[in-house]
Amino acid sequence: MAAKARVAVMLSGNGTTMSSLLFHSRLPGCPYEIVLVASNAPEARGLAIARAEGIPTFAHGHKGLEREAHEAIIDAALREAGAEYIALAGYMRVLTEGFVDKWAGRMVNTHPSLLPKFKGLHTHARAIEAGETHGGCSVHVVVPELDAGPLLGQIAVHILPDDSPDSLERRVLMAEYQLYPRMLADYVRRERDPEWLAGKVRERALALPETDESTSHGMPCFGVTKGKKFAYVSLDHHGDGKAALLVKISGPDEQAQLIDMDPERYYRPAYFGDGWVGIRLDLGDTDWDAIGDRLLGSWQMVAPRRLRERTDP
Repeated sequence: MAAKARVAVMLSGNGTTMSSLLFHSRLPGCPYEIVLVASNAPEARGLAIARAEGIPTFAHGHKGLEREAHEAIIDAALREAGAEYIALAGYMRVLTEGFVDKWAGRMVNTHPSLLPKFKGLHTHARAIEAGETHGGCSVHVVVPELDAGPLLGQIAVHILPDDSPDSLERRVLMAEYQLYPRMLADYVRRERDPEWLAGKVRERALALPETDESTSHGMPCFGVTKGKKFAYVSLDHHGDGKAALLVKISGPDEQAQLIDMDPERYYRPAYFGDGWVGIRLDLGDTDWDAIGDRLLGSWQMVAPRRLRERTDP
């Protein structure tokens, strides 16, 4: 059974949204587990709920601290817990760009409107005042700009003629409790999905000059057009259970150094020899910028000089 993605939840209040994520995590087949509930409000009721359910908690008030200093304390707790993703669940502090960048692509949030409409606060009142036929909720990836990250999913909720902001909020919350766990599960699952991983490699490999894709030994492989191969995507090859990228390297010394540095991530691929290294893509924490650099370095080893000159700094 594949390891579950490790999710930390950040909250400031009652913990109802956190609870929807937590209880969903206990359903059969859910691909994530909650490893920490963290808060900027030590008195937050959500912390008590988490503790009652056996979930580790962490709280540190922000009063008297610079925003960056407080975030550094929270960040240290998240990393100590081994969190791979963050789910914001009513965390009532605007996060700095530095913190968001540290968790780029690994932090999600829910917002009570159909984004991009009504970013920020008082969303239900603003939707009613604007004469909208629907309110709703959105789940999105967090980016430095407020409520502007890529959308993962939405549910629309009809606005009734006699709705107040409070009555609309109650129904939107019911929709949110359905949407957020599903979108979080889908989001973390993809980083262990072989076809999604292969697509991420394909996107980067085919962006290099004059490359093409073919199939070799049952694996997608990439080479300079009508030339040598520089990358393979191994998807459970020979039943090894791995989704990995195979790229060229300088030789046995570099191969040994990489494997010694991180034996869970790097390995010597069977039948490829000392000039190649396997890089696991299915561990849930792939650095895709680093994968792009590895693909470029491997490509440069086989590309003719006229092409290499096009990628020199």
